[in-house]
Amino acid sequence: MPVPHIRFATPDDEDVLGRLDRATWSTLHAVMPRPQPPYPPFYNDRFGPRDYLVAELDGVLVGYVRLGHPTTLACNSHVRQIQGLAVSDAARGAGVGRALLRAVQEEARRQGARRISLRVLGHNTPARKLYESEGFVVEGVLPEEFLLDGEYVDDVFMGRGL
Repeated sequence: MPVPHIRFATPDDEDVLGRLDRATWSTLHAVMPRPQPPYPPFYNDRFGPRDYLVAELDGVLVGYVRLGHPTTLACNSHVRQIQGLAVSDAARGAGVGRALLRAVQEEARRQGARRISLRVLGHNTPARKLYESEGFVVEGVLPEEFLLDGEYVDDVFMGRGL
């Protein structure tokens, strides 16, 4: 099985990332409505290529993770937050998500972060198991925070030290 190659995103990746994001949309992890045409640009004023690590298998982009700051406050600048992670259906089970998680933690350390956090929907068991296997722990739960497909879903905060 090929090993995922992780790199920073480039401006040329925008269309592929947008298609991947739309193809992987699901209420398992998304709280926003399904994207509809005309689709907005993947990159925007807040997040550009420098905020994304991407995974390739055999030269094909198959996943991404977005790293950001949880707030704009200086007193919170030592924390980074995973603000999106997607892996194509075809690449599931190939270690792409794990490789992206490890790479994003290393990048957060490189940026001087002491902690990394994320939010995950309570019913997203595969993602929660992956995060837990990489050292993330549940630090808080907002019960029934979202109503998705007629079901109330918890918003779970996870984090770990770096």
